[in-house]
Formats: sequence, structure tokens, C-alpha cells
Amino acid sequence: MQSIRVGVAQINPTVGDLAGNTSKIIQSIDRASSLGVNLLTLPELAITGYPPEDLLLKPQFIRHNRESLERIIEHSSDIAVVVGFVDSNTDVYNAAAVIHDRKLVGVYHKFYLPNYGVFDENRYFKAGSRFPVFIICGVGVGVTICEDMWYEAGPAAIQAHAGASLLINIGASPYHEGKGLLRERMFATRASDNMAIVVHNNLVGGQDELVFDGNSLIMNEKGELIARGKQFEEDFLVADLDAEAVLRTRLHDSRRRKDTPWIRERSSAAFEIPVSSHCPSGARPPLPPHSMERMDELAEVYQALVLGTRDYVRKNGFEKVVVGLSGGLDSGLVAAIAADALGADNVICVSSPSRYSSPGSKADAEALARNLGVGFMVIPIEQIFCSYLETLAEPFRNTEPDVTEENIQARIRGNILFALSNKFGWLVLACSNKSETATGYTTLYGDMAGGFIPLKDVSKSMVFDLARYRNHRAGQELIPSAILTKAPSAELRPDQKDTDSLPPYEVLDPVLRAYVEDDVTADRIVSMGFEPETVKRIARLVARSEYKRRQAAPGIRITHRDFGRDRRLPITNRFSEDI
Repeated sequence: MQSIRVGVAQINPTVGDLAGNTSKIIQSIDRASSLGVNLLTLPELAITGYPPEDLLLKPQFIRHNRESLERIIEHSSDIAVVVGFVDSNTDVYNAAAVIHDRKLVGVYHKFYLPNYGVFDENRYFKAGSRFPVFIICGVGVGVTICEDMWYEAGPAAIQAHAGASLLINIGASPYHEGKGLLRERMFATRASDNMAIVVHNNLVGGQDELVFDGNSLIMNEKGELIARGKQFEEDFLVADLDAEAVLRTRLHDSRRRKDTPWIRERSSAAFEIPVSSHCPSGARPPLPPHSMERMDELAEVYQALVLGTRDYVRKNGFEKVVVGLSGGLDSGLVAAIAADALGADNVICVSSPSRYSSPGSKADAEALARNLGVGFMVIPIEQIFCSYLETLAEPFRNTEPDVTEENIQARIRGNILFALSNKFGWLVLACSNKSETATGYTTLYGDMAGGFIPLKDVSKSMVFDLARYRNHRAGQELIPSAILTKAPSAELRPDQKDTDSLPPYEVLDPVLRAYVEDDVTADRIVSMGFEPETVKRIARLVARSEYKRRQAAPGIRITHRDFGRDRRLPITNRFSEDI
């Protein structure tokens, strides 16, 4: 056996952009050829983008996807290519095409269709039932798709027992905190258990609420990492893989000689497909260097927010965004993310002070805009607010000012931002965070109003951490220290503080994480040391705010359970937990 040079084209496709995605794939094939790659991999559903959702119910979409595959087949030569597409005959499959020498030599259908959390593949696809092993350059290659590799007793194990030394997994595994490390440990285990080289090509890019982090991996037969793709950006990995090392490892390990019942039961579904008996001889270009470093947790989250914002804005045809800059922390962080995602020239910040806006907040907003180099305008709302109060004076007669008058101010600001959006085509970025969204401490059609909410899945506590991280990365107070140190306030009434309406964030956020993200019962949260009345109040706020969340704009998912795709509760709901 000789070594085989494998390429991993970690690309950022756009859902539904079949022509653009196909062009990216063809460019990747050309690049692979120039680097002497024998086997090129591309991500899951690279042709259609992931997830295509109900586009899969349109026959013309499936037909055009197949036509795109034909274009890719015509462009291939002696290089083998594994690319994700939608296959259809009597049903529809999430599939991987294996191409060589301008021929479609085989197709693999995804076996395990995820149907939990953000995934809904049983709605669209039929599961595969066969596990081919492709003989490429004389090496047995098993091809699987994403979820297939997460099961110990899965297709990859059957392919390895049928002779595959190299296990290719093409994926679209979305990011959340800690997902990259979990994924790496899992692939290391699959490689060592199967005594096979594992190549995982993961999608990169933002798609609505989801962000795909790339972070593709190549593991040797001992489960050791030998190459890693960049996080949150496109990349092209190339590695020379030694299939003989797999054989040597297997000869010295007796586990493969044991008769495993579940392997025996499914072995008839494994079969070989000859593709090429040897790799082209001759000198190959040197391998491009690659860093193996991983980002720390805060850097990962911040880059996920930047990538998710950039792709949502760009892929939906916008150039510029507008942010309501209050002088508070949430809007300051959103402005920084937007500037990093789109460039300062494409960000316009609007300060809309009212009678309750403190001089410090107005100064902080202006200083932040100046530090970021973004556009900045001041549009006071006092005159408009007075007009509202005058108009409503008769209906509100004999009532005391309350949250109604507070929310009018937030809605005036939302109206102004959307007027600018209509006039100039700017996308409005709302600045609500997860703590506010969870408890309803945000105004419907006011500060909730926007086309996109970057911090929708980010707790207030993490907002503080991310702001400090961004300042540390900049080596300066990009976000002024006054914004970080002052007590959070909506500034909609005199001397207002968030703690007037909510528990302190150091109490609120751990309770929300347990209750919302981990589904811990209220009584169990009390046993963790929180006051029963506090837990009951928070649970009540979460339940009462479901109707608001259902009307919110999409936002970036960075936890394992966000509001929207992950967590689905009825609005009309009389169930309450006992404490």
C-alpha cells in the first residue's frame, strides 16, 4: 500500500444557491488537483447548503441539485471526490456522491437521521441501509455522513470491519459552547476503536440561527489528531495518510478478531466498490502548513457571533446594519460584533436619548461609536414622546404613569430604526440578550424589534465576559469601562435599574441556565441553594413570556438549547411546576 493524499475543502455554502455552491466545489476540485490530492472531501449537503428544510419538498429543487452534481462530475478527472447532495429515486436521501474520472462511482445514503434539538431530518429523508467500501488508490474507504459517526455501533464500524482503513465523514455539525471539544473526543474514540484513519469535513458558515464552526479533523488510527481545520472560516486541509500504519496497528490488536454479534448481523450490508487500484506516481507538491491551535471558549463564542451576523446580513442581500446605541452594554457589544463582522463603514449607530437618558449614557454611546469608527447619529425622542403623551392624555385620564409610558419610549426608538431601515435598506440589529428574552424584560415592538438579534442566546453574564474579551483582544477600552461598570438600566424612568424588575444577574443567569437549557425542575434548582420564591418568580416570568419570544427575530444559537429551534413550548399553557 502507498500513502494517499486527502484534501478537506471546508467551505461555506449558502442554502439554495446551487450555482454558487457548485462553483465553490469546482474551485475546490481545481485546488485539490494542483496540490496532488488523490481524494477530496466536501461537507454534508454541500451542493444545497444545510439545512435546506422545506426546499426539499420542491421537486424542482431536488432536480436542480442533481443537475449541479452532474456539472461537478463532468469537472472531475483522475481525482476522487466525496460531496454531499440530495439523492432521489423512490424516496429522498441525504447522500454522499463518490466521483472519479468523470463518473459517479457510488452513492452513500445517511443511515442515522437526527431528529432532536435543531434537527428535523426524519421529516424529509429516508434512512440508508447499505454500507459501501470504496477502493480508492488501493485503500478501503468508508464514507459516512455526520450523525452516522456519533454511534459506536454505526456504519463506520461495519465499514472498518469490512476492510476500510480510511473513514471519511462529511458533516454539517452546528456549533454550541463546548461542541468542538466534544466532537474531537468522539472522533478520536471512533478512530482508535476502529483502528482506522478518520477524516471529518465539517461545514462552516452561518445559516439563520445556526452557525457551523468548521473545525474539521483528521485523526490517525490511534486517535491522535494530525490536522485541524480553522474555526469559523473556510479552509483547505491536505494530509498524506499512511494506510499501512492501519494494517500494522490491526495486526497487533486482537480486538478485530473477536466475533461481534451486531457486526455479524449487518455485515451483509457492506460491500466493495472498486474505484482505483493505485495513486498516480510522481512527485507531489509540498503540503501547506496548518496550525493545530483551538480557540478558548470566549473566543469561540465571539467568533460564532461575528460569523453568524456576517452571513445572515450578507447572505440575505444587505450591506449595512443599524444599531440603536443606548450607552449600555448590550448595544455596545452588538455594535462591536457588527463592526467586526461587516467593517465599521457598514455599521450605523443611532442614539435616541429621552428625558430619562443620563448624560453618562449619552457620552458613552458617542465614545463607543468613535472607538469603533462606525457611523453615528443622534435622534432625540422627547418631542415624539410628548406628542404620544398628549395624544393619550384623555384615554389615560385618572391613571398613574407605569410600564406603559416606559414601553412607549422603546417603541418610538424601534419605529425610528425601522424608518431608517426602510429609507436606506439597512438591516436593524436588535440588542436583547437571553436573560431579558427569557424573562420578558424587553419591549415587544420596541427594543425587541429588529431583523436579527445577535445576542438572543447570550446571557447577560456572558455579555459582560464577551465585552471584556473584546477589549482585551483590542488591547484598549474599545467598549468604555464606564459601560462595563455602571449598573444595567433601561433608563425608561428616573433612577431605573434592572434589579428593580429582576433578580441580580449572578442569581438569575444560573437559574435560567438550569431551568431553560438543562430542563432542571424548579424544586431541584431550589435544592441547589436558590431561594424558593426567587426560583418560582423566574419560572413564572419564563412561562409568561413565551408569546413575546414567539414574535422575536431570529438570533444566533450558541448554547445547546436556545429559544426557537431547540425549545418549543406552547403559548397557551396552564401547566405550572410545584416547588
